[in-house]
Amino acid sequence: MDTQHLSTFVAIAESGSFSVAAARLHLTQPAISKRIALLEQQLDKKLFDRYGKQTQLTPAGRALLPHAREILQAVTDAGRALADLDGEVSGPLSIATSHHIGLHRLPSVLSEFSRAFPKVHLDLHFLDSEKALTAVAQGEFELGVITLGGQTSGQITQRPIWRDTLEFVCAKTHPLTQQEPLQLSDLCDYQAIAPDSNTHTTRLIQRLFEGNELTLNISMVTNHLDTIKMMVSIGLGWGVLPRSMIDAQLTTLNLQLPPLTRELGVVFDNRRSQSNAAQKFLAVLQSSTQAG
Repeated sequence: MDTQHLSTFVAIAESGSFSVAAARLHLTQPAISKRIALLEQQLDKKLFDRYGKQTQLTPAGRALLPHAREILQAVTDAGRALADLDGEVSGPLSIATSHHIGLHRLPSVLSEFSRAFPKVHLDLHFLDSEKALTAVAQGEFELGVITLGGQTSGQITQRPIWRDTLEFVCAKTHPLTQQEPLQLSDLCDYQAIAPDSNTHTTRLIQRLFEGNELTLNISMVTNHLDTIKMMVSIGLGWGVLPRSMIDAQLTTLNLQLPPLTRELGVVFDNRRSQSNAAQKFLAVLQSSTQAG
């Protein structure tokens, strides 16, 4: 099968649109349609159903998609391995990271790496940690820098880099600041602002409440910790944030609990040979953390 036809097929499958795929691949829509027609002719299977402007995979298309991704990834890996033989650190390096890590942990690492290896093209994408982990496992990114703790198979290596201490916080004007002594059960009377329930951070909080036979009252959900900080700071509810984000806008609640922590780090597929760029990035990440 022609890799151009397969890359076109994957682009349409991921975007759900012939026109969006055409723009992504810098091709005309007739050229995109022709590639798919040739691929369908070669396979003797219809790959897409069209309903007006909607495009959906047929059963044959769904069966082909993971194999197409694997084939394209193998071709990419082969080209990268050959290019890496001379030891040069260049080419693309795809990284998925969460907004919090990308904004608060990675800037100095990315700056140092880009200065040391200017021939590497950093392809950085911001995703929720759980989605980034899945994308790395599916071969969409070479590295993920995320909150660790998600379910992984044996193919994914998780390497801790940072440890976040989490604190319960609220606005200075919140009624919780007037309660002394403060118990965990007191928080149940007020609205919480937290990430989505499928995130590792919120699961940590839920386990703490459930372990004390309490019900967590989450009124607003957002996966951006900076947004949670803003909403908590203006008194819309209490929240849980990394200690590194707490400033004069917030009051830390003294709950006399064991420290609540989470690990942040890097993940990668251990079945794939790492590019020179990925190896150097991991080295810079580790060294900058040790220096910090």
